[in-house]
Amino acid sequence: MLQTLIITSKLHHLKPMKKLIVPYLFLSILLCCQNGFAQDQHKIKIAKLKYNGGGDWYANKTALPNLIAFCNKQLQTNIATEEDVVEVGSPELFSYPFVYLTGHGNVVFSDAEAQNLRNYLLAGGFLHIDDNYGLDKFIRLEMKKVFPELDFVELPYNHPIYQQKFKFSNGLPKIHEHDGKPAQGFGLFYKGRLVCFYSYECDLGNGWEDQIIYNDPEEVRQKALQMGANLLMYAFTAVK
Repeated sequence: MLQTLIITSKLHHLKPMKKLIVPYLFLSILLCCQNGFAQDQHKIKIAKLKYNGGGDWYANKTALPNLIAFCNKQLQTNIATEEDVVEVGSPELFSYPFVYLTGHGNVVFSDAEAQNLRNYLLAGGFLHIDDNYGLDKFIRLEMKKVFPELDFVELPYNHPIYQQKFKFSNGLPKIHEHDGKPAQGFGLFYKGRLVCFYSYECDLGNGWEDQIIYNDPEEVRQKALQMGANLLMYAFTAVK
């Protein structure tokens, strides 16, 4: 049986370029024993990112709790069952190894917020941006404030993010139609490390929601949850 590795350090205690320390913090989330050894106070938390600009950052209310439950069962992770909410500019951002941003509309980062998000990502944090339809033209501009030197690039289907426990040989699953375009997964790479994954024309988070909300077939929901589990697994275990 694996013993839970209890690590209480927060990301803001680490310098951005410490590449050999952060993976062990993230790896701890996967080292949960199966006999209930881990206690609630030691559970890792993930968060939804709250931003300004008037967009509905709070969308997909049941998505993360359902994804967490799926990961705790399928990956034996030890994630707290309810997600937290954290603001882009908050120092508490550094407490979370994984943050999720979604919505349909406007997103605005101040210069200070963009710098805080950049520092978080350089320190080993991971951001999943999930276009809930209508987010694209706003989020691309705001992420340029965070990484003016980087552009989103489409990930090849053989990228490790599609090859975790669940295999997606054709990349992101298509959950909802939107404009009928194929689902695409984009990334921002800083010095070779994927710091941000952007799911576009996919509606991945909608597939994590309670079944009654969109009445998606269970097969579709399972694909969405499996891809979400891959994202978390990659974020927690990839070499930083």
